[in-house]
Amino acid sequence: MADDKVSHMSEFDSLDPLRQQYQESLITNPELRRELREHHVALLCIDLQYLDAARGHGVFADSAKSGVPLEAQEYYFNRLEQTVLPNVRRLQDAFRSEGLEVIHTRIRSLTRDGRDRSPGHKRLGLHAAPGSKDAEFVEQVAPHGDEIVLDKTASGVFNSTNLDYILRNLNITALFIVGVYSNECVSTAVRDACDLGFYVTLMEDACATVTPEMQKATITTIKDRYARVMTTDEAIREIKKVQEAS
Repeated sequence: MADDKVSHMSEFDSLDPLRQQYQESLITNPELRRELREHHVALLCIDLQYLDAARGHGVFADSAKSGVPLEAQEYYFNRLEQTVLPNVRRLQDAFRSEGLEVIHTRIRSLTRDGRDRSPGHKRLGLHAAPGSKDAEFVEQVAPHGDEIVLDKTASGVFNSTNLDYILRNLNITALFIVGVYSNECVSTAVRDACDLGFYVTLMEDACATVTPEMQKATITTIKDRYARVMTTDEAIREIKKVQEAS
């Protein structure tokens, strides 16, 4: 009897009673396609810089002291180099070709000694000084031309920059989000954007974190509640199809 009760509770807990409501209001809402047609959409690229997205630099300058096990580092960088960075570049090229905004965020202090950093970044020892290699974007996915770049010293780009103000000025109402780490800065941006009323799409094959378990957990938590979750191929097809029909 006890086993039957546990089994029943497990089945109940796996259900999301609000799934349909979220699907209709945030995921399949036809307004999203209209926003795409009217160019009210931007690609937001998060923290793809030498500090945390390049072997032998920044957080990973000393592999043994990074706090991330070597096996996890290998998984992370293999995913970045083989999947995430190529897909981010494909998305950037697709957005640029359609005249859509590509916006970049990175961790960079205002001061050389980092005294302006958030308490959280001070505790973690995260610091990318102006002009430092750690503050530079990985070349493969670096900004082009006069694309907007926002510097931050906290996990949440909406909390630590004027991104919301800029997006409103640009009449942006929908965001496609990529970058690192999936379970930290990317997840925070997704949730905050959703709370602020933006239509959000997370690119599951254009974001990364240090273990496959954390990657899966992040996608599972976000999917169909805070954001649509799509692949790069799906997103590019949607963007091109909508633009061709406009």
